[in-house]
Amino acid sequence: MVKVTEKFQVTIPEEVRRKLGLKPGEEVEVRAISDDEILIKRKIKKIKDPLSVLIGEQVELEIDPEKVDEITEK
Repeated sequence: MVKVTEKFQVTIPEEVRRKLGLKPGEEVEVRAISDDEILIKRKIKKIKDPLSVLIGEQVELEIDPEKVDEITEK
């Protein structure tokens, strides 16, 4: 259970942040899904395909930020 502050802010519990791999500054989508439920969804980063940029065509791909981290750590 979390509380809403006077500025309508909430703190996402550590367990949830860790499970989703959320990092400070990362954007999330917040939607009302019923009269008493909200959905907080991690925003997928959109990046340009490097090959498409090189050939002059811009194509955006949706990539999971965790996958980007895994690839760049190797």
